[in-house]
Amino acid sequence: MDSIEREDITGLILAGGRGSRMGGVDKGLQNHMGAPLALHALMRLAPQVGQVLINANRNLSAYEALEVPVVPDSTPDFAGPLAGMLTGLENCETGWLVTVPCDSPNFPLNLVERLAQAAVAQQALVAMATAPEEDGTRRPQPVFCLLHSSTLESLTAFLQRGGRKIDQWTATQPHVLVDFDDAQAFRNANTLAELHQLSA
Repeated sequence: MDSIEREDITGLILAGGRGSRMGGVDKGLQNHMGAPLALHALMRLAPQVGQVLINANRNLSAYEALEVPVVPDSTPDFAGPLAGMLTGLENCETGWLVTVPCDSPNFPLNLVERLAQAAVAQQALVAMATAPEEDGTRRPQPVFCLLHSSTLESLTAFLQRGGRKIDQWTATQPHVLVDFDDAQAFRNANTLAELHQLSA
C-alpha cells in the first residue's frame, strides 16, 4: 500500500481559538470573498477526506449551519490547537485524522494525499507539512497535520502535563515532515489586516 484510503481519513477544521489577535472575533466566521473562512476550509478539505468535523467553542449554531458535525474542546479554557486535535481524535471513527486551521483558505488541494503517502512511506504516525519562508528556510506548519488514531493516548498525557506546543508533542511520535513548495498556500489570517490581504 502506497497511501491511505480517503475514506479512512477524517478531516478536522480547527476553529476553536479565541481569535485574540483579531480582536476576539470568531475567526472561522469572518467573511472572506463572500463566505465564512470556515466554509472555504470545508470546501477545500471535504473532497480530500472521507468525512469532516469542525472544532469550535462558540457560535456553535453558526458552524452547525455548515452541515457537518461540530465538536467543542473536551478540555476547558481554550487550550489551543492541540486541544482541538485531541477532540478530533476522540470523535474520529477512522484510522486517521487530518487537521487544518479555519483561517488558511488556500491550502493545497493535494495536502491530504501527500501527507498520507509520506506517512505510509516512512511508517509514521504523524505527518506534518512544511513550507518555504522568504529567506529560503523551511518552516513546519504544525496545524496542517495527519495523525494516526493511536496517538490519542500520548496526546492526552501530553496535555495533562500542561503541554501546549504541537511540535513538542509530535517530536515524541514517529513523524515525517512533508515539503510543499507554495508558501502562499499556507498563508493565514491572524489579524483583520491579514484577512484583507488574503482577500486582495
